[in-house]
Amino acid sequence: MGNRLEGKVAVVTGGGRGIGRGVALLMAEEGASVVVNDLGCDVDGSGSSREPADATAAKITSAGGKAAASYADTSTMDGAEALIKTAVDTFGGQVDVLVNSVGILRDRMIYQMTSEEFEQVIRNNVKGIFAPIKFAAILFRQQRSGRIVNMTSDAGLGDIGRSNYAAASEGIIGVTRTVARDLGRYGVTCNAISPMVETRLFPGTVDEFRVAQGPSPTPDERAGIGPSPAVQDWEGEGAQDDAENVAPLAVYLSTYAAPNINGFVFGVRRGSIYLYSNPAIERTLHKWGRFTMDEMDVLVPKMIGSGF
Repeated sequence: MGNRLEGKVAVVTGGGRGIGRGVALLMAEEGASVVVNDLGCDVDGSGSSREPADATAAKITSAGGKAAASYADTSTMDGAEALIKTAVDTFGGQVDVLVNSVGILRDRMIYQMTSEEFEQVIRNNVKGIFAPIKFAAILFRQQRSGRIVNMTSDAGLGDIGRSNYAAASEGIIGVTRTVARDLGRYGVTCNAISPMVETRLFPGTVDEFRVAQGPSPTPDERAGIGPSPAVQDWEGEGAQDDAENVAPLAVYLSTYAAPNINGFVFGVRRGSIYLYSNPAIERTLHKWGRFTMDEMDVLVPKMIGSGF
């Protein structure tokens, strides 16, 4: 066991299964007291179960660590407040780390998607990180310290049948960058990770997450990282698509080893970790006065280039 988080209190939402479970376990291995939060819902957000949170918490305590289970719905303000209060009441009045790893899917082509399907994913995935951050931030600001890590996805770069999930994913990135600015002055960092591993949401191999009709970019192409590096496949614990592969980066970003890493988006693919660039202007058109439509006809195609 390490000691990088010795004496720290960590809250991990979605900690009962998949990526969140791996993060919670490694947090405990590094000495943190962990509140494992999981509503225990199905992939589409329906239902609930205490078993996932209880199982992860039990695994931590059986290994000699400290853990408590929470079943609060973090997409509600009451649930998120209760979650942070559980951490404070259980482990002595402080919270040092918040990792948000909640997410549901309600896939539908845009012309078929209902308002309820869109709103449910936004509520669960975006408000589900906003609400815990809001209540943790109150403590972080008082403490003048804190670490936040949010799980997102590359869906916002364009993914078939997932306008709701894409909007939520980009929303999480926007919240991450804004929280980094809001809380950076208080010694708090907030970063995001876009993982591609096997989970209940994405049960296939890396190249099989989305099988679309007709020509479509691969997930790696969509993410702008080009072909995956040639690495030998390996099996068993820690295999290339194991959800627990995300945990080392998430835990590192939760330590106090790198206080200037703030407002960044990382990617995890098989044996690789990527750092995404922040948006930047590529080309600009300038004119004194308003552009005419004739100028638009000529200049905009030149600005974009011949490949559009």
